[in-house]
Amino acid sequence: MHIDASLMSSSLGIALTQAEFGMHTYASEDASLPAIDHAPIRVGIAGATGYAGLELVRLLARHPAVRLTLATSSGNADPRRVPSLAKIWDEPIVPLDTRALVEACHVVCMALPEKASASLGTELVASGRRVIDLSGAFRVREAAARSTWYPDTVSVPDGTVYALPERCRAALAHATLASCPGCYPTAALLALLPLADAGLIDGDVIIDAKSGVSGAGKVPSERTHFSENHGSAAAYGVFGHRHTAEMEQELGRNVTFVPHLVPLNRGILETIYARLAPGATADAVGQALESAYADAPFVRLRGDALPEIKHVAYTNFCDIGWRIDGSTRRLVIVSCLDNLLKGAASQAVQNLNLMYGLDERTGLWA
Repeated sequence: MHIDASLMSSSLGIALTQAEFGMHTYASEDASLPAIDHAPIRVGIAGATGYAGLELVRLLARHPAVRLTLATSSGNADPRRVPSLAKIWDEPIVPLDTRALVEACHVVCMALPEKASASLGTELVASGRRVIDLSGAFRVREAAARSTWYPDTVSVPDGTVYALPERCRAALAHATLASCPGCYPTAALLALLPLADAGLIDGDVIIDAKSGVSGAGKVPSERTHFSENHGSAAAYGVFGHRHTAEMEQELGRNVTFVPHLVPLNRGILETIYARLAPGATADAVGQALESAYADAPFVRLRGDALPEIKHVAYTNFCDIGWRIDGSTRRLVIVSCLDNLLKGAASQAVQNLNLMYGLDERTGLWA
């Protein structure tokens, strides 16, 4: 993609001059990764004060091929510095300003509510900026389904990719808008898509999911109040959770999805129930998954050693384990990830890397 070197923000005092677009080599933080010969990518974050937004700041401020030029709140709050970001990102988080984002950035990561993302994302793409969206605003392709689950998204910009990076590396290179999957769908689709593609699953699937409280976002509610959540677990969104739409869209089959809120800060564990197609074998299941993820640095296949949330917390890994009852063709898969990282911020960075031709691990080994 052509980078306009003449952009200037007088209000921010940021000038993107031709000299700044000279080629630079960045040393990777991991010796096994190649050095990066790439112009610095000017990145902005819209919605930097939420849980996923703060994770984005931490990752992008230290990314060797990125210059984090602007971080905004999700509204008009006064500029402020965030204590937990001290010596990581010492600039203030400023009010949301579309013009400032356009003038200061090549690509904008949006960690906003769906309504705000639907508006801002469309404006940014129309202004020639690339977008990585963590909300659900652009995930559902079919207009009727989108009007049910995301009514503020009137249309999806041309060049939008449903950005599950393990499935769309080539498409991301040309994407104008990368619509990151939800945290629950990421765990489910990574586990199920290789099996569905290989014709190994017969009929509908059931997904029983448990999520830490940070998955509900930063705005407090009775459900996320400590006194309500501590020492308890609760199902919610039965037959009414919007993540069902994107799971069914990508899998092409009905999904019974029941999420649960559990008293953890972060992490998702999904237990997925399906029936194998007649003739499908345990070996075929393992081979389909191994073939799909042989070159996927952030998917770890555990076989019959079922994963746990503590194995993936604070990482960009998705761990997948499975067991099969051959006599009844029953398949149980357990898929785990960190909802704020692989389910949100670090998956967005993985997508950014692929959009700009970088090794997808860049900035994510820690």
